Amino acid sequence: RDSIDTKYNRFGFEFNLVDTAGIRKKSKVKEDLEFYSVMRAVRAIEHCDVAVVVIDATRGFEGQDENIFWLAEKNKKGVVVLINKWDLVEKETNTMRDFEAKVRKEIAPFSDVPIIFISALTKQRIYKAIETAVEVFENRKRRISTSKLNDTMLEIIKQNPPPATKGKYIKIKFCTQLPTRTPQFAFFANLPQYVK
Repeated sequence: RDSIDTKYNRFGFEFNLVDTAGIRKKSKVKEDLEFYSVMRAVRAIEHCDVAVVVIDATRGFEGQDENIFWLAEKNKKGVVVLINKWDLVEKETNTMRDFEAKVRKEIAPFSDVPIIFISALTKQRIYKAIETAVEVFENRKRRISTSKLNDTMLEIIKQNPPPATKGKYIKIKFCTQLPTRTPQFAFFANLPQYVK
């Protein structure tokens, strides 16, 4: 049950794929060896650029899948959700849409997380999963110019201004993207102490 590293070259990138072999709930972990295996899996999530959360379609989006998603989110990682074993699911007209809606409800408010339905057995959409992980990686590095950000955000803030606090009106005057590895933004206001 140890993490397995695999080097992989595709799309002009050198990937280091880490299969964490599943992370079981703490109550189910009985042996010390498995405890350390889970710890190494958590460390792999902490050190990755994009976490690919694989969900078993026959079992649905379970609590442990949700915990892994939130662990990746807490560590500010890019996330791609893969629904595996899609070939085993009984399908009707809206099965895929309904399943995706359930997952989106669980991971709300993150509406932009890509969800891809795959089958590792039949190799259905495997390359699309990797392409999507690359897209997520590229989007995390994207820089937005200060002028474009201000043109967009200040117009939105003007339409929905922050509420007045203690009779004082907060005016957000300027915003910029910070030079960090993940997208972060700073907003400058006349009374920042009243922003909640």
